[in-house]
Amino acid sequence: MVTVDNAVIVRLKTHGQDFEILVDCNNAIAVRENKQVNMKDVLAAMKIFSDAKKGLEASETTMKQIFQTDDLEEIAKQIIKKGDLQLTSEYKNSLREIKRKQIINMIHRNGVDPTTHAPHPVTRIENALEEIKFHVDEFTSVEEQMQDALKKLKVIIPIRFEVKELAVKIGPDYAAKAYATVKKFGTILKEEWQNNGYWVAVVEMPGGLESEFYEKVNEICHGEVEAKVLKTK
Repeated sequence: MVTVDNAVIVRLKTHGQDFEILVDCNNAIAVRENKQVNMKDVLAAMKIFSDAKKGLEASETTMKQIFQTDDLEEIAKQIIKKGDLQLTSEYKNSLREIKRKQIINMIHRNGVDPTTHAPHPVTRIENALEEIKFHVDEFTSVEEQMQDALKKLKVIIPIRFEVKELAVKIGPDYAAKAYATVKKFGTILKEEWQNNGYWVAVVEMPGGLESEFYEKVNEICHGEVEAKVLKTK
């Protein structure tokens, strides 16, 4: 549980009443994004206030009438989702920048040029987002904003999300060493250790990672690897 000294206030004004709670900032944002969070890790105090700074608690009767429940955790969730989370401008900017980078990384990992099936470089995605003046919201989930960004990016760059299945064959001198790297890039659908020591597999991965995959595996195997695309979907 966050301490009161490190907590921030979420304030909701509704039905002519003020409701305030003290929360851990990051966990409160997670609640807004509908993530599963233990409310004991969100609230600095298991209390609903009418004025948190003065320590004045809200009326239980009034809360039950307005929120249709007397469950404090459920009321707190409603306040977090509907209320105003008191953050500094610096902290909001930091959250937006973190989410911007996550959005760009997700698009880079999954998105390709549908004509060439090649991934778009990170700088191209960054420049395109600037061109369309895409605004990152500090409270909306990365996944939701990524879908919105993708729709708008399609207006100025050819892009679509692809998943690829690759056939991979690695020589006996490097197979064991390369295995962990291959696994990081995607899901191993099939695999076989052959009698001659070669490892063969079918790997499914986000389309945008194909080039990086070849680069990393070749670096480990010094070219003693064969890989080709079996299927694109």
